[in-house]
Amino acid sequence: MELVWFVLFAVLLAGYFALEGFDLGVGMLLPFLGETPRDKDRMVAAIAPFVLANEVWLVAVAGTLFGVYPMLEGPVLSGIYPLVVGMLLAWILRDAGLWFRRRLEGAGWQRFWALMIAVGSAGLSFGWGAALSSLVAGSGLMAVLSGLVVMGLFAFHGWTFLGWRLPGFLGPGVDRTGWAVVVSGAVAAAPALAVVLSAAPYMMGSSAPAATLNVLSVMALPFAPIVALAQGWVWRTFGRGAVRTPSFF
Repeated sequence: MELVWFVLFAVLLAGYFALEGFDLGVGMLLPFLGETPRDKDRMVAAIAPFVLANEVWLVAVAGTLFGVYPMLEGPVLSGIYPLVVGMLLAWILRDAGLWFRRRLEGAGWQRFWALMIAVGSAGLSFGWGAALSSLVAGSGLMAVLSGLVVMGLFAFHGWTFLGWRLPGFLGPGVDRTGWAVVVSGAVAAAPALAVVLSAAPYMMGSSAPAATLNVLSVMALPFAPIVALAQGWVWRTFGRGAVRTPSFF
């Protein structure tokens, strides 16, 4: 069961990077591609159906980490607590921007919360890159560079997603196919997957006892197909061009 849970953890973390990556990427691009309030509305509406579904993957990652690898919680988090707090604040700021931006009609209000979406998205993206590097190579310049790289990968993923979801939005001849989104998602997930695979022996050796893994398997694994089907339904229902403005964000 150790191998099964390791593979599941790797899939969940890579899936989070691939899916939440375009949400954060679109958020970072909001000040640059959203030249008018209408443009910003369309960009936010493009990611609106996916945001909450994508965040579920992070909840699953955290649950798997604490349940399957309880001995790693301290070593993994102890050295990056300030970074984790910063990432949580960025996450809150991004989500607050999504929920509050359209609550009032004032132009200043909407500009402020659109900026908060961008700042929160950038902060969370940078934090993920820095966290991955810190776990492998420690903090310092490498962590900063890793944070910037992940920001760039997520921004590219978000740009590709917009080119698929909003035909014509990026300009003539710049539309993207579904396969392009798959490729950019794989690229966005690559850093997370590389770190997890490099830590495979250490993680599998730190798994919970077999009895615990068996209980977790009975309780959690039956829900995996349901989550996969729900994710597929979201993508099938809210596909290319199926955007309504304003959205619930």
